[in-house]
Amino acid sequence: MVGPCGDYLSLMKTTKSSKIPGWRRFLPKRFRNPKPVVAVVRLSGVIGGGSALRPGLNLNSVSTVLETAFKTKHAKAVVLAINSPGGSPVQSNLIYTRIRALAKEHELPVYVFCEDVAASGGYWLACAGDEIYADSNSIVGSIGVIAAGFGFTELIKKVGIERRVYTAGENKNILDPFKAENASDVKRIKSLQKDIHESFKDLVVKARGDALKEIPKKLFTGEFWTGAKALEMGLIDGIGDMRAIMREKYGEKVKLKLVAANQGWLKRRLSPGSSLGLIAGASGQSLAQGLTDDVISTIEERAIWSRYGL
Repeated sequence: MVGPCGDYLSLMKTTKSSKIPGWRRFLPKRFRNPKPVVAVVRLSGVIGGGSALRPGLNLNSVSTVLETAFKTKHAKAVVLAINSPGGSPVQSNLIYTRIRALAKEHELPVYVFCEDVAASGGYWLACAGDEIYADSNSIVGSIGVIAAGFGFTELIKKVGIERRVYTAGENKNILDPFKAENASDVKRIKSLQKDIHESFKDLVVKARGDALKEIPKKLFTGEFWTGAKALEMGLIDGIGDMRAIMREKYGEKVKLKLVAANQGWLKRRLSPGSSLGLIAGASGQSLAQGLTDDVISTIEERAIWSRYGL
């Protein structure tokens, strides 16, 4: 006859010989070996400040979501689903830097899946991944810098408008659309673009390393390609969808957990970025300005997307 102590010692011997840690044997079966989790963050839209009613994709808008994703319980990796035609190089680099810092801090691999477009700043973000995947028809690349605007000098002459600008500093009104373009202004903006382009190129070379199969002259012209061609050039690591690739890496039972911004109903309605918030907390003039900014932001956003046929 074996007493309680004998039963306990027998149980401990059985526990030690098992592959499952002792304390987990007392848990329900489904908790003994939790399913691997992959946290998913969607980075979608034009990169930049946006407007009051249409916030852009920037470090401020994604930092909390990124931090939450990397802290996900039982996470084996973080996935970034990118659908962006680009935008601000500063915000692109800030987001990229934060992703890489979090990956190092939490020792988690980062996988990127390009959707419709990962071009210009969108590809800048994609370079934050340890591996990059795309659909064969995704638009990838556009490693370059662009600045665009309009000139209204002839228009205001015809309408009879007199432009009055007062500055302290001779170059304060550089590239003013209501004054004639001059060579020194163009030279200055091209110099800035060259510096940013060099920074972009250095980042791509560092991120992709030996995977790049094309000569830099071809890669860095600002051209963009389909996912299939991008794979040939070494800009991405493979063709495939998120679910299939993650199952291949972490097994059939892997759980894809979408991590998104968490805002309550009232907070969304009364925040400065909502129309109701503007109505409740600002004057009619502020509301009109917000709507005007939103219209302009929408036009600019559509112009950026339309470069890629979308």
